[in-house]
Amino acid sequence: MRRHQHFVIVAVAILVGSTSAAAQNRPAATTLEAGSPTLSIENNNTPAEPHSPRKALLLSLLPGGGQIYNGQAWKVPVIYGCFAAAGFYMYFNYNQMKSFRDEYLLRVNGGTPALDGYTNYPDNSIYNYYQSYNQSFQLSIILSVVAYTLNLVDAYIYGHLYEFQINDDISMSLRPSLQAQPLERFMTPVPSLSCSIFF
Repeated sequence: MRRHQHFVIVAVAILVGSTSAAAQNRPAATTLEAGSPTLSIENNNTPAEPHSPRKALLLSLLPGGGQIYNGQAWKVPVIYGCFAAAGFYMYFNYNQMKSFRDEYLLRVNGGTPALDGYTNYPDNSIYNYYQSYNQSFQLSIILSVVAYTLNLVDAYIYGHLYEFQINDDISMSLRPSLQAQPLERFMTPVPSLSCSIFF
């Protein structure tokens, strides 16, 4: 009787141990969809979401967002520095263009010159200044658009290169070798140096 009790205790212990071990190795939830032969397994240890270049592009619609997503936050001050410079350039050229335009229209309509420092300049020179600042203002707009586009392109390209790994184990081997001259009448070996790069 005592032997049977020991046998039952050992059997229960083995059964409980194997059940708990199987429970630890089993996925968190297993569901079988009705009417479908496919078995869907849900695991709590789901892999991390892969890095998405498209998400980096969408985040960079707000300048610097894509760069932060790509792990290149150091580029954000550079981007905003470019925008600040382009914005200042645009603001300065617009004000100058407006001043010379108003001065030129004032003179054409028979008014007296009123722009400080330019009262003795001829009307032709005032118009040339207006044209020059107008072109600079338009150029500053173009530069702002280019800076914004580069922000998008940079985020998208580095989004693709995010998971690109460069192996530090790059080696090169140089070996002397003998090669035959194919155009010679007699195939005489010529000493040469063979270079191989492994990465």
